[in-house]
Amino acid sequence: MATLSVVHNNEPTTNANATKVDMKLEVVIIPVSDVDRAKEFYARLGWRLDADFTAGDDWRGVQFTPPGSGCSVIFGKNVTTAAPGAAQGLYLAVSDIETTRKELLGRGVEVSEVFHGSNVHTGSDEPYLFGRLRVNGPDPAHTSYFSFASFHDPDGNGWLLQEITARLPGRVDSNFDVATMTELLRETEEHHGEYEPTAPKHHWSGWYAAYIVARQNGKTPEEAAKEGKLRIEGALAA
Repeated sequence: MATLSVVHNNEPTTNANATKVDMKLEVVIIPVSDVDRAKEFYARLGWRLDADFTAGDDWRGVQFTPPGSGCSVIFGKNVTTAAPGAAQGLYLAVSDIETTRKELLGRGVEVSEVFHGSNVHTGSDEPYLFGRLRVNGPDPAHTSYFSFASFHDPDGNGWLLQEITARLPGRVDSNFDVATMTELLRETEEHHGEYEPTAPKHHWSGWYAAYIVARQNGKTPEEAAKEGKLRIEGALAA
């Protein structure tokens, strides 16, 4: 199995007092040669069609959004100078890679067998995050981030499914589904329970809100708990 070394740095790289500005990835441009063919393919994936805009005969933009994604894709006519098929290494995070693969196969999409990493960065296989040697089958331990499957659109733009069941420390999805929110609320309850015996009288909602926002902003659970404490005790001191 590939090994992963994680470096955490939640500190700003510039002025520590600067206001943090959100920068959310919104759109990825996919270069295609046949817009209608691409539109049919991405619709077949089950993605939501957001828009199909035209400006005369010289420009067209089609936008799709994958289920649960905060980021969309756009392709069309005169939306990029990149060669059709040039977009590679486009990753789709999924919670169950086998189920997702079966669903795509059922939609008539050609998908590779599930494979996992080897951390070998030479070889004849198509490159991906963990090298150029694809080992058949999912990661033996089903470790989060380590199991993949790949597919291509009609122009050869390359997509990879990546199974993610637990995020790296400090990384929390902002696009919550019910399961993710449930897990985060349980985590919040646990840390609030550790704080409550020595805490001043307060309503739990303020602590919860500060904790959840901190986790969304990339803080670890311990850092988020400190934010919750500051929220309560700072408000009482004001």
